[in-house]
Order: sequence, then C-alpha cells, then structure tokens
Amino acid sequence: VLPSLPTLTVLVPLLSLAGLFYSASVDENFPQGCTSTNSLCFYSLLLPVTIPVYVFFHLWTWMGIKLFRHN
Repeated sequence: VLPSLPTLTVLVPLLSLAGLFYSASVDENFPQGCTSTNSLCFYSLLLPVTIPVYVFFHLWTWMGIKLFRHN
C-alpha cells in the first residue's frame, strides 16, 4: 500500500533530512563522505533533488503529448 502523494511530498524530504543529520553526527569526514555512493548521506542528498526533476520531466512529456494531439 503506497501512501498518497501529499504524504510522500512531506515524508521524503523529512526522511532525507533525518538521514543527512544522522550522517553528519556519525560520519567523521562528513562533507567528503557524501561523494561515495555507498553512504547514507549521498542518498539523503540525492533523493530530494531527483523527485522534483522526475516530476518536472514527467509533466513536460505530458504537456508535449497534449500539445501534439491538439494541433
């Protein structure tokens, strides 16, 4: 069962922020450790950036299809 979109809109940034704070408190080389793909910090920064980009391009594609069908 997937949560609704407004719930995900709130939960994803909060979970990512919690992961970022956890990484900052646990990892001794915090800013440099974010570049490694096996660290929690990397994904806590990647997830809030990826979702809006995905939504933007999804809407861009949908708008292109709508304009193509109506012209």
